[in-house]
Amino acid sequence: MKREIRFKGQLKNYMYWPLMLTILIVLLNLPLYYFDQRAGICVSVFAGCYFLIVLGLFLANRSVLRSEVINFATQYGTVQKKLLNEFEIPYALLDFNSKILWMNEAFSVITEKDKQYHKSIATIFPSITRELLAKEENSNQILVEWKDRIYRAVVGKLYFDEESKEGSMIELEAKDQYLMALYLFDETDLHHYIQENKEQQLVSVLIYIDNYEEALESIEEVKRSLLVALVDRKVSKYFSERDSIIKKIEKDKYFVVFKHKYLEELIKDKFSILEEVKTIKVGNEMAVTLSIGVGISNLNYCQKYDYSRMAIDLALGRGGDQVVVKEGEKISYFGGKSRQVEKMTRVKARVKAHALREIFETREHVFIMGHSICDMDAFGAAVGIYCAAQVMGKKAHIVLNEVTSSLRPMKECFTEDKGYPPDMFLRSEKALELVDYRSVVVVVDTNRPNYTECPELLGRSKTIVVFDHHRQGSEVIENAVLSYIEAYASSTCEMVAEVLQYFNENIHLKPNEADSIYAGILIDTNNFMTKTGVRTFEAAAYLRRCGAEVTRVRKLLRDDMAAYKARAEAVRHAEVYRGAFAISICPADPRVESPTIAGAQAANELLNIVGIKASFVLTEYNEKIYISSRSIDEINVQLIMERMGGGGHLNVAGAQLKDCSVWEAKTKIQETLDKMLEEGDIEV
Repeated sequence: MKREIRFKGQLKNYMYWPLMLTILIVLLNLPLYYFDQRAGICVSVFAGCYFLIVLGLFLANRSVLRSEVINFATQYGTVQKKLLNEFEIPYALLDFNSKILWMNEAFSVITEKDKQYHKSIATIFPSITRELLAKEENSNQILVEWKDRIYRAVVGKLYFDEESKEGSMIELEAKDQYLMALYLFDETDLHHYIQENKEQQLVSVLIYIDNYEEALESIEEVKRSLLVALVDRKVSKYFSERDSIIKKIEKDKYFVVFKHKYLEELIKDKFSILEEVKTIKVGNEMAVTLSIGVGISNLNYCQKYDYSRMAIDLALGRGGDQVVVKEGEKISYFGGKSRQVEKMTRVKARVKAHALREIFETREHVFIMGHSICDMDAFGAAVGIYCAAQVMGKKAHIVLNEVTSSLRPMKECFTEDKGYPPDMFLRSEKALELVDYRSVVVVVDTNRPNYTECPELLGRSKTIVVFDHHRQGSEVIENAVLSYIEAYASSTCEMVAEVLQYFNENIHLKPNEADSIYAGILIDTNNFMTKTGVRTFEAAAYLRRCGAEVTRVRKLLRDDMAAYKARAEAVRHAEVYRGAFAISICPADPRVESPTIAGAQAANELLNIVGIKASFVLTEYNEKIYISSRSIDEINVQLIMERMGGGGHLNVAGAQLKDCSVWEAKTKIQETLDKMLEEGDIEV
């Protein structure tokens, strides 16, 4: 049976409306028969003639109109196909599996493929994968490179409903399948101009000489001007080669401006100026080191300078001899491999002590807290600050949530029986209830807000004080009214012991209080074998005069049998990686209350093995993986731990990992070591 082509939709209504108008005329004619019968007959005759004429025209022109419409549609489709084929914008049609179904002339010319090429689009543009095209977004934009040109590929999905499938030559297997239209827009010139504009932007740089006074004092007076001149020459020559403007703003400070395009060159060079200035020798015993802060911003020059100031402050807070590049929230570090030089003067400690006393005078309550899983250094420093607050007559509390087995003997020295108030130690919940705007919060042995015993406490007080000896990272406690962070110090207890000597003339430490601070120094220096300096022994001597007893402290720091066995097992099962790194896992023994401390002690023990330059001990505790890393002097473990989200010191560092197993963390350490060795950041 042959089916005729019928009109439908708006075209059908347009063709039939003259015939339908006859009905309206008939309805209008009926009232005329009531008023005038002859007039009604005349109108009826007119309506009949009108209907016959319209019907005749419709029947006579229907086939002609149908042919004209078909011809128009055919010509329109041909024109449309020709326009798509000759479209200046490269265009291709892909199927559900990213296979090319059709392409226009422009697409064929660009890709150098003929129109019979029906392979996956990934064979031309590897970055346009099937998985990427299968995303739920209605339109995807992808940057692709082809023949030294950069294109913005726009992909639109074409879904076919049931009505569009009727009369279509294309039928999809499933309703959720679709075709994809791929357009390519040449944005090579745009990216070139954007890149050129970025390269022409200026970068603000601040350069400080870390040990200016100390280096000059180490040589004869007649050679001091020569040393300064050589440093100036090194700095000027290094940056002048990059078309820079160098201005010496103070005797030990420089301000440099250069184009952004040279920054990538300096990064690849790893800012070799840090090592070049160390080679200057005119009789000076101490090598000159630099700290450099680089500020990058797309806003304005003032913002660039502010970023460079933040970067240089961060570089100095991390111990100097390094470069910090700050671009918005992104911070990059370079250098920082040498040991921080100990400052011989105590002027800074005296200034900080006076500032702390002035803060305590204006506040009523003092809340002191260290990092979570409190160790002896944090505990001893907290006790020292507590004593300072007591001398000022202020109500003070130490926020302590968890008491480990190694800390319990020391904490038991501060009970009501020995003259201490019952609320000397508080849990976080109680501290949050008591703190108000008249309180001061003192953070010791950490400068990261998320590492503290109670991070919420920092938001409840407008007055925050920080004492720490760890190098700063990108995450720091903000809005601290007093921040005393010295990376050269062996421990926070050493810093607190110095501050107490200048805090008040009437301060007198009790023997158990001096024992706590002394124990913190003893633990962090590994019995005065790591990171010790002149000021470390001076602080220990001060505590000894206050009544600290070495034998008594040693008894308090003894381990129980379970912890000792766990440490021994970690040492026994250690593996040597690449001939220089000892990696071990501390067993998760439920009898060990402080497995992280046992892991840290095992890391120290592994350094006693010949040939081991750095040790890493992993401990699983409270659904986290704690990494304790140690070295003697050849490997900077801080740089390694920073790659894994942690930090610390040159010889003592650590990190915490979430959502991974011990074996995954071990693999991650090995991959990090491989990458840093390949990049030259560490050397075996």
